[in-house]
Amino acid sequence: MVKSLIRSPDLAAEGQQKIDWVAAHMPVLGAIREEFLREQPFKGIRIALSIHLEAKTAYLALVLQAAGAEMAVTGSNPLSTKDEVAAALAAAGVQVCAWYNPTPEEYQEHLVQTLKVRPHIVVDDGGDLVHLLHTDLKEMSGGVIGGCEETTTGVLRLCALEREGRLLFPMLAVNNTRTKYLFDNRYGTGESVWAGIMRTTNLLVAGKTVVVFGYGWCGKGVSLRAKGLGAKVIVCEVDPVKAIEAVMDGYEVMHSLAAAEKGDVFITTTGCKDVLRAEHFRRMKDGVLLANAGHFNVEISLPDLELAAESRRAVRANIEEFRLPDGRRLYLLAEGRLVNLAAGDGHPAEIMDLSFALQALSARYILNEGPKLKRRVYPVPEAVDNRVAELKLSSLGIEIDRLRPEQEAYLRSTEGEA
Repeated sequence: MVKSLIRSPDLAAEGQQKIDWVAAHMPVLGAIREEFLREQPFKGIRIALSIHLEAKTAYLALVLQAAGAEMAVTGSNPLSTKDEVAAALAAAGVQVCAWYNPTPEEYQEHLVQTLKVRPHIVVDDGGDLVHLLHTDLKEMSGGVIGGCEETTTGVLRLCALEREGRLLFPMLAVNNTRTKYLFDNRYGTGESVWAGIMRTTNLLVAGKTVVVFGYGWCGKGVSLRAKGLGAKVIVCEVDPVKAIEAVMDGYEVMHSLAAAEKGDVFITTTGCKDVLRAEHFRRMKDGVLLANAGHFNVEISLPDLELAAESRRAVRANIEEFRLPDGRRLYLLAEGRLVNLAAGDGHPAEIMDLSFALQALSARYILNEGPKLKRRVYPVPEAVDNRVAELKLSSLGIEIDRLRPEQEAYLRSTEGEA
């Protein structure tokens, strides 16, 4: 195994405390851990994992390690790695190649070193590991059985590879699973984005006009929480169906150039590039906040912002002021990287309990079924999705109804009753 590349090994005890805290609030993944401990499904299997390296991700890595896997772990965003958590994982015998705020060259090297484990399974968030296995490190892809992708951006990249006929191994689109997007993307993103913004700015949300770009599940969650905090919400969309949905959910919908003149806080949740750009910056009010909740830092055009500004300076941790020639100030949060992790602690532990339980069970599915699958992007099987939901209900002490055999037969029948 390649030696860990971490910045602060002396922080391991602090990191372990954080892992212990989230583990105590992730009962679904805890139940799977007990099952995996008994069965050792990943014994002799190497897993490369690239997800935002904080406490909840660390617990997932330790669960897979407890199941027999040889783990190689890195981050999936330069500003979301917690050095104390990386240190704790390394102390637990996991290969870790990550630290907070690496240079682009260091970030790339961390990905490369992680893949040098020559994984059988890849657990990715955003698609950087898979991208390397299809480009610079293609020679390391031969032993890969398959993998799991955590987020919208990564699934889009995978689907592009599949369309082009270049996907080298099967992948599960974990992001597209009900127990992921209904809770992680909606409630997790909604809560963690606002926690990050409020902690970073120490400013009031109530009474402000918030403009949300994209009304997918993440945009729905961000909008819902903004409304609950007392903000007026404007939604900007390119999908006409989602735009109607936003209207019927009670939000104002308009063209982004019109919204640029009205907003106090702008949040991008699209997975696309250049969502906020020069023509928007020219129309914005003095003092607006610019935040991104998408995976990559391309949704708010930093080149356009730099070109528009006559000066820039840090005014607070994770806040940079761009002063325009006419005196207006635009405030960029967390360098335009996803604000809930770059300027916060990410989704609540109870939310990631569902997502990472799904990842653990999906990895086992890939291990067992991957050799039979084609080189395609697959949905997570419904049985896996339902298992996670059932474990969650059990952890809450909730019992639900079951269809009786005659009800199941009725639903399968083509005959109705008058």
